[in-house]
Amino acid sequence: MKNLSYLLDLMGNARTAAIKMGNISGVISRLPQQNQTNMDFGLTSAGDVKENNTGYARMIHFPKEAIEISVDRNGSYSGVLLFPDIPKLNTTSFLLNNEMLGIEMGVNISNLSETIDIHFRNVNTTGFNISCISWNGISKDGDKDKWITDGCLTNEANGTITCQCSHLTFFAILMSSGTGKISSSDFKALTQITKAGCGISMFFLGVALFMHFLIRKNKASQAVKILMNLFIALFVLNICFLINETIADLKVMAACVAMAAVLHYSMLATFTWFFMQALHLYFNLYKIPTDIKNYMFKICSVGWVIPAAVVVGLLASNKYDNIEVSDDNGTSVPMCWIPDPIIHTGVNIGYYSIVFIFTLTIFIVTAVQITHFASKQAKTQENSSTKKRVFSLLGLFCLLGITWGFAFLSHGPLLLPSYYIFTILNSFQGFFLFVYYYFSSRIIQEDRKQSKSNNPTIQKVNTSSG
Repeated sequence: MKNLSYLLDLMGNARTAAIKMGNISGVISRLPQQNQTNMDFGLTSAGDVKENNTGYARMIHFPKEAIEISVDRNGSYSGVLLFPDIPKLNTTSFLLNNEMLGIEMGVNISNLSETIDIHFRNVNTTGFNISCISWNGISKDGDKDKWITDGCLTNEANGTITCQCSHLTFFAILMSSGTGKISSSDFKALTQITKAGCGISMFFLGVALFMHFLIRKNKASQAVKILMNLFIALFVLNICFLINETIADLKVMAACVAMAAVLHYSMLATFTWFFMQALHLYFNLYKIPTDIKNYMFKICSVGWVIPAAVVVGLLASNKYDNIEVSDDNGTSVPMCWIPDPIIHTGVNIGYYSIVFIFTLTIFIVTAVQITHFASKQAKTQENSSTKKRVFSLLGLFCLLGITWGFAFLSHGPLLLPSYYIFTILNSFQGFFLFVYYYFSSRIIQEDRKQSKSNNPTIQKVNTSSG
């Protein structure tokens, strides 16, 4: 595009000339050195570009300001090229008519007060989010080309889309599936929340694991041991999520597949340990003995082996790869994951659905039990018991992983709110669980002290149950 000026010598005295290079077509026009005015080009359905034609489906309008600036900076031409057959950007986004327009005037032009207008008529946008985008040449990280929305406004009315752009480069209209897409600003906000939450969760999960393995390991009950297994799974899940994009950017297939497998394994293991938490709680609620032989060994075998079997099966089937997660403007982030949406839905959503139904059932049963027990308390103890009851229910909500259920609400008007709730609760889940672990330990200790002071005869029972 920047070398179009050499064509001026081939044009002789002609003011305009058509350009044809393979399947790329366009037009170049000399700029008037005096008495500048607006210029318009119309694009035919065959890809030919005609000067001063405004009745076509695609039109480009050069304002007088842009022409004057170009001439003042020794610019001598304006050029428009149509590039067809642009590949699909990702699984949900593509360019209108799979084409882009290159606009050049031989000099750097930006920040125009009178915009360069690109009109597209008779566009069917049903079911799609649309936005005008321009090619910025290179991303901020210095190694990846990308499309941006900066410098262009998108106007849509009566089937016509107008891109009002204040600079020169390559332009196109991005068509993104209207389902499951969020704005660029929300995408960035959710990403920052997730990274901050994962970092905080990792810290507190690490503290809890340190306290358990180096301080309280010998005194741990079965419930605490199960909780620590959940903490390990969540710790690995958080660290995998934080480094996933870095591994994906390496473009090393083996590393990306390994990263996707470990991330998937830790996620499935987290789901499984939610199930184990609910199962152990069920045993305690209905006084089912848990002193059976090798009880913890059997629990741990189920908690870690079942997810491993699923991941090994997907590895053998080559189901892990690099994918692009994008927003409605086409801005994308690489990720090592499962590119097949059917496999993702069947394995992950299906797996968690089973866990969710069971854990939600146990949560409801436990909430009823706690409420029923609290109703029997004396009125003088009502304030204290209410605080403990609320804290216990909130703790159980995170402990059983019910917060992941907000993903099921990610549709229609609930899409964005559910994304924020889901992201905040699950990113900070490690922190919430640490708080629950710490304060529940304090409550148990306080209850034991009160019980011992009120009835010394139960001291031996409390000591043996700890």
